[in-house]
Amino acid sequence: MKIESYKQGTPCWTDLSTTDQDGAKAFYSELFGWDYQDIPMGEGQVYSIAKLDGSDAGAIFTQVPQEVEAGVPSHWKVYIAVDDIEATASKVSDLGGTVIADEFDEDESGHMMMAQDPTGAMIQFWQAKENIGCEVRDEHGALTWVELLTSDQEGAGKFYTELLGVDLDKETMPTPEGEPYHMLMVDGVPVAGVMPSPEHLVEMGVPPHWEVYFRVDDANAVVEKAKSMGAAVHFGPEVLPMVGTFAVMQDPQGAVFGIQQAPSV
Repeated sequence: MKIESYKQGTPCWTDLSTTDQDGAKAFYSELFGWDYQDIPMGEGQVYSIAKLDGSDAGAIFTQVPQEVEAGVPSHWKVYIAVDDIEATASKVSDLGGTVIADEFDEDESGHMMMAQDPTGAMIQFWQAKENIGCEVRDEHGALTWVELLTSDQEGAGKFYTELLGVDLDKETMPTPEGEPYHMLMVDGVPVAGVMPSPEHLVEMGVPPHWEVYFRVDDANAVVEKAKSMGAAVHFGPEVLPMVGTFAVMQDPQGAVFGIQQAPSV
């Protein structure tokens, strides 16, 4: 599905901060059919925009040394669309969050700001100018869903609903572990999930974080292909009613991502 704009509160972009940019590009190209447009960022850095049939689907870049030194693993980042980046930034601290990087221009593309929510999860906000973010969604290899794994589901839900002016639906199906699953809603449409971090992640010391899911045509085939290229499977493939078939994996560079095959009609 081609996208022309995003309403405030809707996840609009994702990019991968990785320790091996060339390796990650090869992995996801083989898995999802991505091509790349390499954009020089200065100081030897390159921002590789992933393309599906010419449309922007995400990006991959080399992790900054500070994150590597701090032991932060390769990871996918989530960006949420906002209408006014300055107004959003001004409310973050009042709601218990922390602004990590003040708003700044990305050339003529848009305005970006990075924050940490009250539960500790990092999140990026994007006010579009010429670049809306993902130009394609819900097709094979394109972003289809994001969810927050958090230590404080109620607190996180309150933060994002008040910051973005969106709603929270708590009347959804439970997670496979039986925990409640909440969804952020924009004009009655679910745009993101908010769930308690699974116990095994808590025991491993994994902090609250956002995860991304990409749509695939055949989840079982994608999982097998990913495994053959060195990925590790953390969960699935599992079939859930109304959700479809999904799996969570870790790419060869260490970044966790999910895939989802739409349920049969």
